[in-house]
Amino acid sequence: MELSLNLNTIEIGSIKIDMYVPDPESVSQKYAIEKIRFPETPFPFWAKIWPSSMALAEYLTGNPDVIKGKRVLELAGGLGLPSIVASHYAEKVCCSDYLEEAVDVVRKTVLYNRIDNIDCAVYNWNNLPQDLSADVLLLSDVNYEPDVFDQLIMVCEKFLFSGTTIILTTPGRIVAKEFIYRLDKWVKEKFEIAPDSENPVYVFLLRE
Repeated sequence: MELSLNLNTIEIGSIKIDMYVPDPESVSQKYAIEKIRFPETPFPFWAKIWPSSMALAEYLTGNPDVIKGKRVLELAGGLGLPSIVASHYAEKVCCSDYLEEAVDVVRKTVLYNRIDNIDCAVYNWNNLPQDLSADVLLLSDVNYEPDVFDQLIMVCEKFLFSGTTIILTTPGRIVAKEFIYRLDKWVKEKFEIAPDSENPVYVFLLRE
């Protein structure tokens, strides 16, 4: 069963983007079927635009100099909204996720909008290419599972030690505080954005 896609128009500042987004009912149906066949199937959280993704996109439109003319990489990008916004300012963008299904949807959005400076790739932060580099690394709502914190910290440190700027957005979950605390020495700026006017999302700018 393939996911049914809706073409949604998203407005971020002065930027208007037509994005393919999986239909929620289609997502639920497919998950229910896969869960019966394979009980360990994780829910496809990538298949919606989360507040942290919106907040990161809003931050980029309000602070374009952070990525202007630079090489940008997004890990665990899901539907890729921050990457697509970044493409308006950056020299080159790579939007990645560890799931081919998510990356395929982003490719459809990129092709529909005729964006020529975005590459879409399947990258798993547990096994990134040794030569993978970027001027700016984008991460939105990645710190929700403590079991992956150690690996994710290692990934962040690798990029920071290479001179990469990291822009991280996260909701104020209690479970996320340990992760942010461990990165505190690299935090240069911190902002609060409320993309849905109710639940704030925090934006962290990290540099070595």
